[in-house]
Parts: sequence; C-alpha cells; structure tokens
Amino acid sequence: MQNTSNSKVSNMIVRSLTGIVFVAVMVGGILYSPVTSALLFGLVTALSTWEFTGIMNRQEDVELNRFITSVAAVMLFFGFFGYTTGISLSLAFLPWLLSMVYLMITELYLQRPRPIVNWALTVMAQFYIAVPFGLLCILRTASDMELYQLLQGNGAIAVLAIFVFLWCSDTGAYCTGSLIGKHKLFPRISPAKSWEGSVGGAVVALIASQVFYRYAPFITSVEWAIFALVVVVFGTWGDLIESLLKRQIGIKDSGHILPGHGGMLDRFDSSLLAIPAAFAYLCTLGIL
Repeated sequence: MQNTSNSKVSNMIVRSLTGIVFVAVMVGGILYSPVTSALLFGLVTALSTWEFTGIMNRQEDVELNRFITSVAAVMLFFGFFGYTTGISLSLAFLPWLLSMVYLMITELYLQRPRPIVNWALTVMAQFYIAVPFGLLCILRTASDMELYQLLQGNGAIAVLAIFVFLWCSDTGAYCTGSLIGKHKLFPRISPAKSWEGSVGGAVVALIASQVFYRYAPFITSVEWAIFALVVVVFGTWGDLIESLLKRQIGIKDSGHILPGHGGMLDRFDSSLLAIPAAFAYLCTLGIL
C-alpha cells in the first residue's frame, strides 16, 4: 500500500514538472518571435506525424513510410511559414508537393497489400496534423489582410489564447468532473468525460477569455467569449477523435515522449480541431 502511494506521488511530481516545462516552452516559443514559434510547431508537427504513422502501422497490412511522411508534413508546415514571410506560393509548397508525388508513385512498385489505405492515411497525416499547425503561422504573423486589420499586431496573443483556453478547459473539466461528474459525455469513446466536466471547463475558459480582453482588447468582450467557446467545443471533439483513433488501434497513449503525459498527439489532440475552428472564426470576424 505504501509503495502504491509513493508511486502515485512520484508520478504526480513527474507529471507536474513536465507540465511546467511544457507550458514554459510553449509560451516562450509563441511569444518570443515568429521564428521561434515556427521552430516550436515545426518540431511538434514532426513528432506528432511520426507518432501518427507509427500508430497507423500497427494495423494489419498498413505500411506507411514514417520518415518521408513526417518529412512531408514538416515541409507542408514550413510551406505555410514560408508563405507568411513573402516566399511565393509555388516555391513555398513545391517541396511538399514533390514529396507527396514520391509517396504516391512508390506504392506502384512496393506491391503492398493495401496501397489505397496507405495513400489515404498518408494524406490524412498531412491535413490532420500539418495543416492546423501551419494555420498558426498565418495567425502568428497575421499575414492575411483581414486578419492583419483585426488582430492589430496581436497575432501571438491570438495563438497563445487558443492554447490557454484548451489548458483552462482541460483543468476545469478535470476538477469539475472529479467532484460532481455524473452524466457521461461520450461513454462509447471516452468513459471518463462528463457533461458536468465539460461545462466546468468551458466556464474556466470563459473566465480566461475576459482576462485576455482586459489586456488585449482588439476584439470585444463578447467576441473573446465566443472565441473561447469555439476553441473549447472543437477542442473537445478533437480530443474525442484521437480517443476514437486510439481505441480502434487498442492503445492507451500515442507515445511516451512527455513523462507523465504520454505522446505529442496526446498533448495536442484537442488543438488539431480547435486551431482550424479558431482560424475560421477570426477570419470571419475580420471579414465582417
């Protein structure tokens, strides 16, 4: 009994220390400069795609080229970054296009049992992981005219807000769900999540949105609140999608790179849907 208690305390300490370092690196990388932000999320893209392809390869007759698929995802991500720095559209995305053509053609010669599945999962890796993180480059620099006018030089704050809302939602959902959670949100996929926890997480994120409004009022208080809700709702769906993926494969964590937290996909699963939704929301505000 004593050993079990000590183990739980030790795991909690490791988890807490990892979380502190993780948040510090994320906040510093996002706020310091567009280059550090790009390097940070380029690395996240590479590691997340590597994990995704490894998970997919656990299925029978699925054989993805992990290295080239991960390199292609990084090329796509830096294509977005290159585009925001003024590189022409064709040059920015040409390396990614060539890598994808290579991956498609190689299936003709490898004689694998399920080439169509390999093609589909390779493309999925690009759009499921690289595109959302690539959109952060556009937000970070506000390179789109409507976004530039809306964000008024606060692109880094907008990117940081997405992750803060997700972190607040996760923390609020865990605390509220542990205390009063009774009604399951999606028992077929994630039995631990409850409606009470989801509402509690949303409330904490809404409070955080008003803090952002206090110090960065480039959008109104109501628009900040809607921003938080968009991130929370789509973040929850993103989390459930990865849970469904892992449940289908039969694994608990996507990896073990973050002690006490699992893999990169485990940490960024919510953001993979929240980022495109937040991007669309902010673009809509810019157009309106």
